[in-house]
Amino acid sequence: MATEPGVSAPSIPSLVDRYFTRWYKADVKGKPCEDHCILQHSNRICVITLAGSHPVLQSGKTIKSISYQISTNCSRLQNKVSGKFKRGAQFLTELAPLCKIYCSDGEEYTISSCVRGRLMEVNENILHKPSILQEKVRKRAKKYDPIHVFYGIFSHLIVLTILFPFQPSTEGYIAVVLPKFEESKNITEGLLTQEQYEEVVGKRINVTTATL
Repeated sequence: MATEPGVSAPSIPSLVDRYFTRWYKADVKGKPCEDHCILQHSNRICVITLAGSHPVLQSGKTIKSISYQISTNCSRLQNKVSGKFKRGAQFLTELAPLCKIYCSDGEEYTISSCVRGRLMEVNENILHKPSILQEKVRKRAKKYDPIHVFYGIFSHLIVLTILFPFQPSTEGYIAVVLPKFEESKNITEGLLTQEQYEEVVGKRINVTTATL
């Protein structure tokens, strides 16, 4: 049946909208605009990414390198997970650093977990191609573009094809965290919903505009 003139066709929800809930942490560790995005799956898995407002994703920024070596004695690359109970996985607190991003302008950004849980995996692809973090889905080129997100569930690797319109490419995710079952209902305390996050960003814009 043809769509009536002037009536837009209903939008098709993306796989992210169907299976994930977006949560945000603004001004992580008190640093202005260093916002993180947490994609929470219905099975508790959390994919840590950068929010679109993060300084690294702003125009003019060039990523020089990324390191999962967070201290002399700790590297997220050394995380080894095995078995049904995820033995060997590094345990993370909300403020635990996941990686450091070094930009060509000399700025350095530390990306944090934002949720408590076991580290399932890190994204080694961004080490070889840091620009993946800054890739965005092309607006209006296609209604939805397929983005591949890799994360570990149970004892094997699941590949999700995510339709993630108008957002930073999830190929550039930072890490995957699995919260404890008994804490899974409380991990979003202190995080922002999509609406709350948009309000925070809107207020920043208003403040910036008012000072010009």
